[in-house]
Amino acid sequence: MSITAEPIWHERLFSGGWTRGSGDILEIRAPGTGDLVGRISSATAADLDEAVRSATAAQRAWASAPYTQRSAVMLTAADRLEKNAAALTPMLAAESGSSQFKAGIEIAVAVAELREAAALASHPDGELLRSAKPRLSFARRIPIGVVGVIAPFNMPLVLAMRSVAPALALGNAVVLKPDARTSIGGGLLIADVLSEAGLPEGVLHVLPGDGALGAALVTHPGVPCISFTGSTAAGRNIAAAAAPLLKRLHLELGGNNALLVLPDADVEAAASVAAWGTYFHQGQVCMTSGRHLVHRSVAEQYVQALVRRAQAIPLGESSDPANMIGPLIDERQRDRVHGLVTQAVEHGAAVATGGAFEGLYYQPTVLTEVAGDNPAWTEEIFGPVAPVYIYDDIDEAIDLINDSEYGLSVSILTADALAAYELSSRLEVGAVHINDSTIDDEPNIPFGGIKASGVGGRFGGPHANLETFTELQWVTMQSQTERYPF
Repeated sequence: MSITAEPIWHERLFSGGWTRGSGDILEIRAPGTGDLVGRISSATAADLDEAVRSATAAQRAWASAPYTQRSAVMLTAADRLEKNAAALTPMLAAESGSSQFKAGIEIAVAVAELREAAALASHPDGELLRSAKPRLSFARRIPIGVVGVIAPFNMPLVLAMRSVAPALALGNAVVLKPDARTSIGGGLLIADVLSEAGLPEGVLHVLPGDGALGAALVTHPGVPCISFTGSTAAGRNIAAAAAPLLKRLHLELGGNNALLVLPDADVEAAASVAAWGTYFHQGQVCMTSGRHLVHRSVAEQYVQALVRRAQAIPLGESSDPANMIGPLIDERQRDRVHGLVTQAVEHGAAVATGGAFEGLYYQPTVLTEVAGDNPAWTEEIFGPVAPVYIYDDIDEAIDLINDSEYGLSVSILTADALAAYELSSRLEVGAVHINDSTIDDEPNIPFGGIKASGVGGRFGGPHANLETFTELQWVTMQSQTERYPF
């Protein structure tokens, strides 16, 4: 693994090995400081065409290889990534503007994703079926072929790896288009660890580029499956573009997740869960706690506790391991966050703390006096902002949670976990966490949302990954050729 001053990906991309693409050289710079993280090569539509041709040819042999070979590659890559975690953490933190703490978590989860994929390679891939005829009838899973993966900037390593690793483990080839701002951690690092682990040439291609390259990948006729993580708006555009080609789509989209504080909750503990869920990675996570519903009886105490925690979180450059909040990814995102906070105040909300920024560093913010039609309540902010709504009746709270186009994650905080469990069936979301944060995921579970938060399957877990990255094929076999009347 190359993590020297001039790494293996310097002014290159990965397609048939390390090479120069036909696009421009991109400078990856750290948000907030502007420091140079690396120089890489970008790809064009011509590079994409060649990558798909190469991937299509290489996939056949890769799918025919013993599952033990695919598993060994995943395990070796996991070991190499884990071994180099300490050296890679500062680079990953700088590239995405995260804390080093968050970057360390991301590497650990990516390692777990690779190990889960290694186990997936040996998972039973079929089912014996009954038949009315004297024959063997079974359904089996076969690779789709070439999987196109489009990964976002916020958790670039994990959100690329959770598609790349299972798709490869099941015998597919992959063309990965990472976000141009985080193409090292979200793509080239993955190529480095997998190629050094023995992945055959041509099975994985990493093509950094802009939105036009992503659009070309979505509509490429040689890529039958697209796995995308990103905004709901972008997901809708991808679905519309892919529909004429009848592609399989795996879309994990936005969320405006609710944190529900019941009147019997431990308020200090609830504020801790809330601060983690709202301010982790500056709120730039699809599972972020974007709506805080707090019972009136504990609302004042809750706001005070949350404000104290928000004001105490160290904010600053990722080069200092003590800092837990870094910069937003770019000026466009900062302006969007601040615009929503400004609109929230114009619609009657009050700023209990925060609401200001310096450069790309946005202060952890708490909004009170928030109504159900406030823009900061109805929209996904994707920033370090906690809008607090005071409710009196649990039915009102449930209705308010469900009155959203999103349906990803909900947290319920209470002294009565069984009562919360009984409430959970009324929630229109893909995940409910009782006495834990909305930000919660594990590589071995089927993760995803409903409504505008996702469509086309789940990430993680053997059954979800088999459903997403393979086709179901029915096969029958009998000893004698069947006779028909004509």
